[in-house]
Amino acid sequence: MRHVFISLLTALLLAAPVAADEVQGATAERTVPSVTVAAAAITPVQARVPVSGTLVARQQVLVFPQVTGLEIRRIDAETGDVVAKGAVLAQLATETLSAQLAQAEAEYQRAEAGVGQARSNIESAQASLTQAVTALERARRLQQGGNASQAALDQAVAAEASARAAAASAVDGLAVAQAALAQADAARRIARLNMDRARIVAPVAGIVVARNAELGALSGGSVEPLFTLIADGAIEMEAEVIETALGDVSVGDPAEMTVAGLGQVEGEVRLVPASVDPVTRLGLMRIALQPRPGLRIGTFASGWVITARRDAVTVPASAVLSDASGDRVQVVREGRVGSRKVKAGLLWQDRREIVDGLADGEIVMARSGAFFRDGDQVRAVSPAPTDGQPAGALDRNAAPNETASVDRNADGTGQP
Repeated sequence: MRHVFISLLTALLLAAPVAADEVQGATAERTVPSVTVAAAAITPVQARVPVSGTLVARQQVLVFPQVTGLEIRRIDAETGDVVAKGAVLAQLATETLSAQLAQAEAEYQRAEAGVGQARSNIESAQASLTQAVTALERARRLQQGGNASQAALDQAVAAEASARAAAASAVDGLAVAQAALAQADAARRIARLNMDRARIVAPVAGIVVARNAELGALSGGSVEPLFTLIADGAIEMEAEVIETALGDVSVGDPAEMTVAGLGQVEGEVRLVPASVDPVTRLGLMRIALQPRPGLRIGTFASGWVITARRDAVTVPASAVLSDASGDRVQVVREGRVGSRKVKAGLLWQDRREIVDGLADGEIVMARSGAFFRDGDQVRAVSPAPTDGQPAGALDRNAAPNETASVDRNADGTGQP
């Protein structure tokens, strides 16, 4: 029994140094903090400006009657109808207009006859003038030969002057008759236009969004238009944008809008506001929307205007430290931490663009901490990959069995 006890005691004494060495190694390993790292990667980034507003017609067309005081006999269009240019929307009574057109036609015919009569008068006056001129010349020759008295010559002179005045009057009469004909022609054209205007037609192709015309009502009896159309059915968004973002927005920038009850609709900036409301500090821009069934004016919409879109080197947003001295990241290389100044850019989907100072593939701490100093030793741990986000990368000196992500403790000590 004594020999057994001595053997056990000897074995314990021999094993004690080995256990002490293992404990000391484990303690040293625990003093090196584990940090989550990520690789800088080239990913898409965007800059966006939030907007909200209401759907409006790009061009609203008001249809008023061009002849007043006539009864509305027929209505051919209703709200929501898609109409072509020239399509009949309503019909007015035409009895009075028909009588006015017939009267204008008769006046035109009378004026035409007056012009013909004036031309005949000119021809008659010209013939009388020619005869008077011939008689005057004969009287002068006879008077010079002593075969005619002075009285006969005076009578011939008077007759020639009278014939010349009659010819001039006939020419003026033609001018008067032609003026009357032009006036009658204008009256006839007006009467014809009024007959055509008895048909209320769509001046442009589009969608009828309002109808105020009622059967039996008199045209022009209201200040409201008979019909309201959206030209070509083009609907856009009148969006409010904060004044500080106006400098980033340009005509043609793409937009992603969410329309109430319809979902996402694509569009682009058509007009940038030239002024800002001094009270709300907001400007009104116009965003042209892609045609889509179900778009209705007056509907609320909100979304984003994309002012920049590119592929760039990015890191997790938490990897960038910003202070008065600028932006920096903490690069992990060969198990050591090194702080590096960078130029940070856009923030997009929890990733930060690095414009300068970091190359694609370099390893950085996923969540930088100001308590780490340059040269501190760390154990780099890669996070599990997530959909749509680039996975991090293990440091080359990381232990092979480090497969789980171990981050710093809440107290910032970095101890496991």
